[in-house]
Amino acid sequence: MTDRAIDSSRTSRIRVIAAGPQSLVQDGGRTGFQKLGVSVSGAADIDALNIGNRLVGNDPYDAAVEILLGGAEFEFETTATFALTGAETGATLDGVPLTGDVSYSAHIAARLVLGMPAPGQGLRTYLAVAGGIKTPRILGSRSTHVASEIGGVDGRALAPGDLLEIGQAPAIAGSGKMFNGIDTLANGPELLAVNVRVVLGPQDDEFSAAGIRTFLDSTYVVTDQSNRQGIRLDGPVIESRTGSYDIVSDAVVNGSVQVPGDGKPIVLLADRQPTGGYAKIATVITVDLPTLGQAAPGTKITFVAIGVDESQQLLAERSKRVLESELGQAVGTFLVQVNDQHVAVGVTEGETGRRGPVTHIAQINDVAYPISAVKYTPAE
Repeated sequence: MTDRAIDSSRTSRIRVIAAGPQSLVQDGGRTGFQKLGVSVSGAADIDALNIGNRLVGNDPYDAAVEILLGGAEFEFETTATFALTGAETGATLDGVPLTGDVSYSAHIAARLVLGMPAPGQGLRTYLAVAGGIKTPRILGSRSTHVASEIGGVDGRALAPGDLLEIGQAPAIAGSGKMFNGIDTLANGPELLAVNVRVVLGPQDDEFSAAGIRTFLDSTYVVTDQSNRQGIRLDGPVIESRTGSYDIVSDAVVNGSVQVPGDGKPIVLLADRQPTGGYAKIATVITVDLPTLGQAAPGTKITFVAIGVDESQQLLAERSKRVLESELGQAVGTFLVQVNDQHVAVGVTEGETGRRGPVTHIAQINDVAYPISAVKYTPAE
């Protein structure tokens, strides 16, 4: 709890106390301007963004805070409903542990603190708040693209002292909701070695048959030269058909797998440039892009080729689970009568959920708070 006085009548907002290695305002991306040389940007793990927003009642593509490698701290200057998704960081609210993929209520002056993700638990955590983060829209999006200095807060990563305005909470916002639709890779099995599905092309004919076999039969490792623009991989050299990897520059997309002159693949991500001059051996299917958005240096990656029809079917199924699945209730409540009014109350008992033990939560009507609890058994 802070000693600094907070005026609750001011615009609803969050204060950044610590920003970690890199925290950015991101939404669904800045689409429609690649022909003008503007990168799309947006959340690196779009599933985590969508899930967080659904938990707090927002549009799935509203702006949230994308936090790289934890180490961040925020202070609520208003009561708010929020959720954390993506990489598990051992987060706490006023020192009380939180569970990911669950919506909570924060009171005025509450402190949200994120630790560091454990190995294999992903890179990026998303803080979604009911009403969304309301930085100015630039070309239709609030997403931050640091290289071109647009979006977010002055086109840069967040810094201590920044104030993030929150929009009006939607009528359907309510805490104590839990997402059970899918097992996101970052928060399910450890993200240490993954299979990534691709559709070969559009320039796979620029590579020899041996080069294609190398790409599909080898294990590549994410290097520390990776970022939101793309993942640089280390591993066996992919042989081109002519000895050259250059092409006339053409459009690239999220998931394009370029092979530059050293013969080692680069997978382009959210902050990719609109065009590129290296041959593209394959394209990662949309369903597997969130996995790459959470892949830390050292993650082992193998590629598996599938067809366009299968990739489209997988996307349709995934979208339905992420965007349409029914949200669960983190707390089972029962009615009690208080001063002639019926009140729904409940407390969790540390049950095991999709992401492991669920921390204790107390809920009164639609307001859920994390609590510290110790089981007490009276002596007989």
